[in-house]
Amino acid sequence: MFPAELKYTKSHEYVRVEGNSATLGLTVFAIEQVKDIVYLELPKAGQELKAGTPFGSLESVKAVFELLSPVSGRVTAVNGALNTAPDIISKSPYGDGWLVKLEMSEAGELNKLMSSEDYEKYIKTEGLH
Repeated sequence: MFPAELKYTKSHEYVRVEGNSATLGLTVFAIEQVKDIVYLELPKAGQELKAGTPFGSLESVKAVFELLSPVSGRVTAVNGALNTAPDIISKSPYGDGWLVKLEMSEAGELNKLMSSEDYEKYIKTEGLH
């Protein structure tokens, strides 16, 4: 259910790592919980993100959720397609529905994130916060 090559957070973001580049997105579990996404607020390219701090928000028909950065780094790309079609996240969360890409400044932070197996255990016991 959760791709093994990704790392996961307790706040339901994922990280795909390629060298020093990290692609951030939302897990299928989070998307299923929030339902219909109507609006996203994302950072701008060049912005510095710090692990564990908000980098944007997601608005659904149910509520507004803060997006927390799993790792620190400088934003190199933002998925502009989501501005006009936020439902791409629901259709392809691990593909075209990515949120931002960044150049990591502290790769060691990845060691604090969960594997797919650990994340699956986590959501079975903790659920959505």
